[in-house]
Amino acid sequence: MGDLGGTPGDAAGGAAGGAAGDAAGGAAGDAAGGAAGGAAGGAAGRGGDGDGDGRGEDRALLVRLPNWVGDVCMALPAIEALSRHGVALRLVGRRWAADLLEAHGWPVIAAPPRLLEAASALRATGVRHGLLFTNSLSSAAAFRLAGVRALGHRNEGRSPLLGRAIDMPRDVHEVDSGWRLARETLAWRCPRGAPLPPRPPPSLGLRLTDAHRRAAEAALSAAFGDPDIRFVVLAPLATGTIRGEPKVWPGFAALAHRLGRRGIATVCCPGPGEAPAARAAVPDAIVLPDLGLGAYAATCGRARLTVSNDSGPMHLAAALDAPVLGVFGPSAPARCHPWGPRARWLGGDGRWPGQAEVEAAVDAMLS
Repeated sequence: MGDLGGTPGDAAGGAAGGAAGDAAGGAAGDAAGGAAGGAAGGAAGRGGDGDGDGRGEDRALLVRLPNWVGDVCMALPAIEALSRHGVALRLVGRRWAADLLEAHGWPVIAAPPRLLEAASALRATGVRHGLLFTNSLSSAAAFRLAGVRALGHRNEGRSPLLGRAIDMPRDVHEVDSGWRLARETLAWRCPRGAPLPPRPPPSLGLRLTDAHRRAAEAALSAAFGDPDIRFVVLAPLATGTIRGEPKVWPGFAALAHRLGRRGIATVCCPGPGEAPAARAAVPDAIVLPDLGLGAYAATCGRARLTVSNDSGPMHLAAALDAPVLGVFGPSAPARCHPWGPRARWLGGDGRWPGQAEVEAAVDAMLS
């Protein structure tokens, strides 16, 4: 799957493609520009960011989730830490986020793709402070237009739109970056509370519902006649390119064939519309199409191993502390390697691992 392929492709083209496109054109673009100008003037009139000291009873926080499944998984330690510190969270994200995060109990609002519609939905919550895990101008504009003072990274010239702008860290893992956002948010909104530790926990901490597990068991039982089958999940698809190069390792078909000769079943769980591509990429694998994200995560949790490109399934497996092998090529593992005690990765920074290297790592993780 892409970053769960077609599923987060419902990201309306991602932060830069969907809502940012709205912000760039028509009335939405004018609104974003007006929000930036008004915010700059308002902040100057209030003498700084005008955010107050956070000592009142208002601990409600609107949190704009990332637009990709893997990035949401990597933000989990930060979100969970805010919740443990008494922050009343209202999450805003793609439609699939409600299913993925159902077991955590946080309310999730589906983010409309158009800027003015998004601002209206945010304003309707009545929450007046926020946190942006997204880095787009459009997400900051939507929060500002809604009257929500948000903390976020000061890139794309969006500082005037933010209630508190911080520098974007470079060359750090996304989990560390998200953790820093949580630390800064607590210092801003809850300055008298205990600060977070300097480093995030070793596990992402994704929770699943019983319904997620039952859905995975039903799919496996329908495919194999035995929900207790031992299998390996393969995730051979990935969305997007880096410097024009796809993030797709070409050796999945050969790996599945080799595992099959050893009597080890392989499973693919493509997103909507991706089943033909998954079957073409790994002809020997059993395809379980149309699983929700929670059920997909539960399937990874049941597997002996998940082998994935740099994409959402890699992070789903890691988020459950399940064994996972990430296969990198053009992307940088230092920023987005799978985060967990049973995670490994190969290649990256422009180098794809060879077939023998991946197979040796798979053998070691299955032994």
